[in-house]
Amino acid sequence: MTDAPTASLPRYDVVVVGGGPAGLSAALVLGRARRRVLVVDAGRPRNACSASLHGFLTRDGIDPAELLELARSEVERYGVQIARDEVVRATTEDAPDGVPGPWFRVILADGGPVVARRVVVAAGITDVLPEIDGLPGRWGRDVLHCPYCHGHEVSGQALGVVAGSAEGAVHQALLLRQLSDDVTVVLHDVDADELGDRERALLAARGVTVVPGRVEGVEEQDDRLAGVRLANGSVLPCDALFVSPRFVLDQGPWDELAPQTTQNDLGTFLATDPEGRTSVPGLWAVGNVADLSAQVLGAAELGSRAAIGINGELVLADADAALVGQLA
Repeated sequence: MTDAPTASLPRYDVVVVGGGPAGLSAALVLGRARRRVLVVDAGRPRNACSASLHGFLTRDGIDPAELLELARSEVERYGVQIARDEVVRATTEDAPDGVPGPWFRVILADGGPVVARRVVVAAGITDVLPEIDGLPGRWGRDVLHCPYCHGHEVSGQALGVVAGSAEGAVHQALLLRQLSDDVTVVLHDVDADELGDRERALLAARGVTVVPGRVEGVEEQDDRLAGVRLANGSVLPCDALFVSPRFVLDQGPWDELAPQTTQNDLGTFLATDPEGRTSVPGLWAVGNVADLSAQVLGAAELGSRAAIGINGELVLADADAALVGQLA
């Protein structure tokens, strides 16, 4: 079926890969522009482990699953189709019936191939946690990574920071010190001499404790975090623990298209221009797959911005095709 003739395949203006806030925001704008849109949603949102999301105006504290349910109902009102499926492969495609390109053949795991004039990548980042015993089971509950997303909810509590880098740990600890008088940094992956005199002075000035050594595991009591177990056998009590996951990009579906990637201290992501265009004409990227630091509200904005750019491109392409037809 993957080799089926283009003319026989379902045809869309845009296929959006990812049913989170970024992808659904793009689909909403495109649906309102009367574009034929398919959202491919594997149903594995990265924030599924979180009980609530924050910083999203009018929706602060909402259950992430409820937000997505509301978003899906909104986009479906404009004729957007949503498929619970995932993309396994995407290739460029010859323009069908002379309709201007670029075109893509997008292969779904269960639904088979479809063709589209544009593709929006809005999923594909995996959080890889530090190798600490018991950490995954508490992820999104009282093991956290973003002071802005969940810091307020643990304010005033004993907070621990597992250092992945000296600069990152200092920054994280100072942010958390705004929320609690009890903040401790465990150096973990950072050698003691990597923490400079100025960094130590800043932490000391704010009353942040620095503990050398590695974290080997978390301690729980009554299904709550009680502390962290250090390599020397001691236990540091804390109510919430902040870590720095590595964000890993799944490039599998896009291998044949080979979009350019870039990286920073957080991980690897797709390189885009300010509107969301990747290095591959017609392939766009939004949300954390294009900006690892984007929160939910920012990811939604990236989706909206890209959709406006995509519709503008398609409008101009359609006008050019009409003009050529008239001249012919």
